[in-house]
Formats: sequence, C-alpha cells, structure tokens
Amino acid sequence: MQMDDDKREAILQRLRRIEGQVRGLQRMVEDDRYCGDILNQISSVQKSLRATGKVITRNHLETCVTDALRSGDTDAAERTYDEIMDLLYKQIQ
Repeated sequence: MQMDDDKREAILQRLRRIEGQVRGLQRMVEDDRYCGDILNQISSVQKSLRATGKVITRNHLETCVTDALRSGDTDAAERTYDEIMDLLYKQIQ
C-alpha cells in the first residue's frame, strides 16, 4: 500500500479505536445489556469502519489507481477500472 507514514498512523489509530469499540460490544453482550444500546454501538462501529474505508479508498485513488492510469498501459488501466468497480459495488451491498 502506497501511503505516507502520517496517514498510515492515523488509519492505525482509527482501527485501534474501532477494535476497542468491538471489545466494548463484546462486554455489552456478556453483561446482557439492553439490545437497543448494543445496536446503537454497532451502528457507531459501522460508521467508524465506513469512515476509515473512505480514507483508504481516497488514498488508493490518489496513488495506485492514478499510477496505473498514467502509466499508459491499457491492460493495467482496464484491470484498474475492473478493480474499482468491484470495490465500489462491494461497498454498496
């Protein structure tokens, strides 16, 4: 993954925070907490994951995708278009 160190560290911090949220969810289930509270926390985790995915997607477009398209290699460009379409449709589903 082509990413500067500051951006990588920011993403890792986000993921560690999400990991903590998931551990909190586990404790909530173990403690037999109210379902609505658990669902709210799940929603929060999903939102955090989406935001992290958005940052990584932007980086991918700015680096790997841009490099492939600027290379002049039509096969690489075609593979990149296919990859982006697959990634976008996975996120929608």
